[in-house]
Amino acid sequence: MSEELLKTRTGQFPIGFRDCLADSLIWARGNRFAAVDLVADVAVKRDQALREGIAVGAADLAGWRELITADEDRRRAAVGAATDFIRESPRDPPPIFLTIMLPEEPDRARRENFDFMVSAYSGLVETLEECDARLVIEGWPGPGAQCCTPETLRAFFKACPSERIGVNFDPSHLLRMGIDPIRFLHEFSNRVYHMHAKDTEFITENLYVFGHEQMPTFAEKIRHGAAAWRYAIPGHGCARWTDMFQVLNDSGYNGYVSIELEDSNFFETEDDKKTALTLAAQYLAGC
Repeated sequence: MSEELLKTRTGQFPIGFRDCLADSLIWARGNRFAAVDLVADVAVKRDQALREGIAVGAADLAGWRELITADEDRRRAAVGAATDFIRESPRDPPPIFLTIMLPEEPDRARRENFDFMVSAYSGLVETLEECDARLVIEGWPGPGAQCCTPETLRAFFKACPSERIGVNFDPSHLLRMGIDPIRFLHEFSNRVYHMHAKDTEFITENLYVFGHEQMPTFAEKIRHGAAAWRYAIPGHGCARWTDMFQVLNDSGYNGYVSIELEDSNFFETEDDKKTALTLAAQYLAGC
C-alpha cells in the first residue's frame, strides 16, 4: 500500500483502534490504520491480521475476569489458564496483553481484593518474562476495580515490581474520576506500554441539575456515560492530546495510540463507527 499509515503529529505514534467492527482488520488496512487491538477470538484474528498485513497492538488477556477471587484453588486455575494463553501467543513482535483489575466480589473489603490481585498477577510475571511479553492494566473504574488511581497503582507496583506489568494509559477514565492525565503521565510514563485514545465530555448543565453524588431519578441513561459526563471520541471532549503526546514522546514511549470507541453519538451502526474512527484518527493525526 503506497499511502503512509496514520500517525500522530507529536511523537509520530502509529494510530490504531480497538476491534469494534465486523470487518475491523480489512477495514483498518484499507483506511491507513497501523494496528488493531484484539478483544476476542485472538488466535484466529492474529492469523487474519498477519494475512491482511495489519499489526496487533494489544490483545485482551483471556480469563482476566477469573483472576481476582478469594477462592485460592480457582485463582490458581485462572493463573494457569492465563499462563497457557500467554505461552501460546505468537512472540514476534513481543505481545502486549490487556487486563482490568475487576474482582469477583466487588463488595469485599478492598484491601482483601488487593491482596488477591497481587497474588494472581505475581504468578504471571515469570511467564511474561519467559515470553518477552508485557501486560497492561486499563484503569476502568468498574465495580470494586483496583489500579484505576495513583493510590493503588503505586501500591501494586511496590508489591509486584516487575516491569513486565505496566499501564494502559486511557485519559477518559482519569478525567471522569477527576485525576489530571498530564500529572498522571509525569508519574507513570515509564510504565505506559499502550494507550487508548478516548476522551470525556462533561455535560455542565446536567452537572448542575443532577450533581455527581446521586443517581438521577428521571434522566435517560447515557450509553457509555453517566448523568454529567460521557465518553467521546478524541476532539469531542476535554483531553489535551498534544500535551499528552509530548509527555509520552519525552519519556520514550514507542507504542500505539489505539482509538477505543465508546461514544454514544457514533454507536448505532457500522457506518457510524467507521465515521467515528475516521474522525478520531484525523484529529489525532493533527495533534
